[in-house]
Amino acid sequence: MSQPTVVSGGVELDARGIRTEGGPRVVLCASLFYFRLPREQWRARLEQVRASGYTCVDVYLPWNFHETAPGRWSFEGRRDVAAFLDLAQETGLYVIARPGPYICSEWDGGALPAWLGLDPDLRVRQHEPRFLAQVTAWFDQVLPLLARRQYPADGPVIMVQLENELDFFDCADRTGYLTDLRDQTIRHGITVPLIACAGQGDIEGATGNVPGVVPACNFYPDDDSPHIEPEVRRYAEVLAERDLPLLITETNRRHRTLRRLLASGASLIAPYLQSSGWNFGYTPSTGNWGSPGNFMSHGYDFGGYVSSTGAERPEYAQGQVLARVIDTLGSQLALATSSVPRVPVTADFPTSSSPSALDLDGGGRLIAVPHLGTTPGRAVVNGVPVAVAADSCPLMLVDVPLQSWGFDATLTLASADLVAASDGVLTFSSEAPVTVVLGGTRVEIPAPAAGAPERAAVGGVTLVALAPTDAARLRTTDSDGTVHLADAPPRRSTTKPTAVRDVRRRPALAPEEPAGSHEVPPPLESLGVYRGRGTYRTTADLTGVDELLLVGAADIVDLSIAGRVHPTIAGFGAARRIDVREATGHVAVEAMVEIWGHANFDDARLPALRLGALRGLGTLWTVRDVADVSALWSVRDQWAGRPAPLRELGGWSSTRVALPVTYTRDIRSATASALHLRGMVEPVRVSVDDGEPRTVHAEDPWVLLPAGHHQISVTMPHHPSGGGLRAEVLSLEPVTDWSCSVQDDDLLTGFAAGAGPARGVRLPLALEPGEEVWLDVDLPPSDDGFLVRLEGSRIRATGWAAGECVGRVWVGDRPAFSGGDSNVLWVPPGWSGLTLLVKGTVGQGEAELRTLWLESADS
Repeated sequence: MSQPTVVSGGVELDARGIRTEGGPRVVLCASLFYFRLPREQWRARLEQVRASGYTCVDVYLPWNFHETAPGRWSFEGRRDVAAFLDLAQETGLYVIARPGPYICSEWDGGALPAWLGLDPDLRVRQHEPRFLAQVTAWFDQVLPLLARRQYPADGPVIMVQLENELDFFDCADRTGYLTDLRDQTIRHGITVPLIACAGQGDIEGATGNVPGVVPACNFYPDDDSPHIEPEVRRYAEVLAERDLPLLITETNRRHRTLRRLLASGASLIAPYLQSSGWNFGYTPSTGNWGSPGNFMSHGYDFGGYVSSTGAERPEYAQGQVLARVIDTLGSQLALATSSVPRVPVTADFPTSSSPSALDLDGGGRLIAVPHLGTTPGRAVVNGVPVAVAADSCPLMLVDVPLQSWGFDATLTLASADLVAASDGVLTFSSEAPVTVVLGGTRVEIPAPAAGAPERAAVGGVTLVALAPTDAARLRTTDSDGTVHLADAPPRRSTTKPTAVRDVRRRPALAPEEPAGSHEVPPPLESLGVYRGRGTYRTTADLTGVDELLLVGAADIVDLSIAGRVHPTIAGFGAARRIDVREATGHVAVEAMVEIWGHANFDDARLPALRLGALRGLGTLWTVRDVADVSALWSVRDQWAGRPAPLRELGGWSSTRVALPVTYTRDIRSATASALHLRGMVEPVRVSVDDGEPRTVHAEDPWVLLPAGHHQISVTMPHHPSGGGLRAEVLSLEPVTDWSCSVQDDDLLTGFAAGAGPARGVRLPLALEPGEEVWLDVDLPPSDDGFLVRLEGSRIRATGWAAGECVGRVWVGDRPAFSGGDSNVLWVPPGWSGLTLLVKGTVGQGEAELRTLWLESADS
């Protein structure tokens, strides 16, 4: 499929790359999110990106960050995205704006507002009128802000992304959906190119092949894989057939890998997440990170070149060096075309299975030679042996005419990065000795040390070799080879962690807002809580009841029955059996449910991890009877005749391994019931009364059934070595007559900010299971803010400062966490005071807050 060159708003895209009014360019782009930083730090972070040599930032705009409740919009303070975009322009950065409506980004709900799930007929991310009406309200707010800040007239925005990785999602009408988003965007005056990124390489799945929507690709390879180049080149070729460039809108952060992508034909390279940040308050997601149900931490950091607190890591200098190579080669590189090297490359170290090269505009080639090992090695490039440092990827130049830099010669080979060329001097960056072949003469330059450039001369050309740390700071090189470097950045002061001494305990707890009486527990969103928590209370008759079944609870459930606090439940909707043999008669039941965050990914394995799933207690049932139904299943199989054989579930024997076998059985129950499949290994398909089959798997091996007579069919691949599958039916009665109260984010934040009586306490502080305390902590002034590390066991804590919820941590006996350091809270500089809500949980040992440590931002 081909389409004409995209020319929009001063930005031109075709198979040869990206052109703006400044000419052709390779764009290095860093993710930088205003909503994950204090407003006071926006300018400094943008300037830091620009100083890295990157020329662009990509910016998500989270819908639910700006629509805080239905129809309640906010674009002030930390939500003033227009001010952020204006700062980006002042800093000299382009912007790729990504307004969704879905953004993923490990953000609460992927930015889809939580209340959308309250409409049973609304289907998110579909070509469906109810959802599109809500999207229209969002686009009506945000797109005019972007339209007024487009390149080149009034702002930095050079591209606008529609949706995000739609190829991961089961969208029934991709073409219709993307067409509607495109049309809305154009109607609001967006004239720059519209892009849509494929998360797993399905270009049509991401774009719907909608005209005017440019495909982009996200790559997250293993950095040590030898097969990155052929995969990336394939997409460069596919897009070139459409006369489009390869735009990589997300990828790994390591510059060794980014160099491989560049040599494979990428015109835009946007590592995610290069400049890290924070999930303030109740904004982290819950989602799929390998195993289902990970919590995203307060810190949002995947090892990019700038830490969450703004500290520059070694990759920052690597970015500066790569940017210098791109600037030095300029349009020759920006208009290059991708190929495999036409000169032989061999190596004595692990390297690419198929190295990439770029045919430079004006002649010559750039060849990437990745060293994937840990000890220095040697390569042979076009017959010339060269040294290659471990864990590097030099961009070697072959047969490059030097006339454009004022040299009447051809650079036959340079084994190191060319970071500057002017005034009769070629300046290189390398950790290894540098080999240069110029005008038929071969020169070997020793490996430079930091602060000690090495020099050589050939044919009237001065050759200078710098260590990468010096090349990152290079300002100019004189004609005699004298190097001028920028001042080294000042080292941040670091101090040893100090224990907090001044802690005061408030005697009062935060008030609750009554939320009515309900027959069954409603979702928190129906009570107006989109971020925060709620409490459900009732009295249940547990006479003769040994266990309860809790279905659909999310995210964090602290359940108390007859005064006994049970271990925290964080099962994301999976059914949980709860032993209540110690309770009898009519007993009080109380459940506090906290929303950690709505799912940012559509993971079908757990109910609460589906995109748009609601939060709350779910349904609590008393279990009145348990019956084993593992036997007497009739078998439908290619070999089974009539009458159908009767076997135990999973017990049919056949030579047809992996082919499906269906087991059928009648189940009767006078009450609602639950079919529990125990010992599952493979997912199975279950249908009730010949209805639509559903997948049941080990993470949630339950099927709820209404009262009555049902025919159950279980279809599974024949797996003789699987074994052990059992089935039981639990007869259920619902626990009803609930009273509810809520504490949303605004209520808790208001209480935390309020002044009140408090008395000093000394740590350690022991807590009973389920006990909560509010603590006020005095912090000394700091130019960089503080990391506050909680040391203790079996506690959850939420922190507030300067009238805003900072974040949450969970210490000891907790589920899996992903992201940055999940045991610290960050109090930004200028955010006065710290208030903590600390809760004890059930587990091994005592719930205790032992110490609060203050650490510097570089710790």
